[in-house]
Amino acid sequence: MPWDKDDYPDSLKNFMAPVRNKAIDIANELLKDGYSEQRAISIATAKAKEWGEDHDKQIRKKGH
Repeated sequence: MPWDKDDYPDSLKNFMAPVRNKAIDIANELLKDGYSEQRAISIATAKAKEWGEDHDKQIRKKGH
């Protein structure tokens, strides 16, 4: 099931919007490539964190 900015996995709820949106984009591409939802979320989360760090983005919401 593809995700969007309003409907995404609970595991992304504490991420800042730019990082969460990047994870959503990556996960959707992985789904298209045949990855399972669980694997796509795992890979996308790691890659989005890396992207955020590389672009000096705040990764998680304050307090999380």
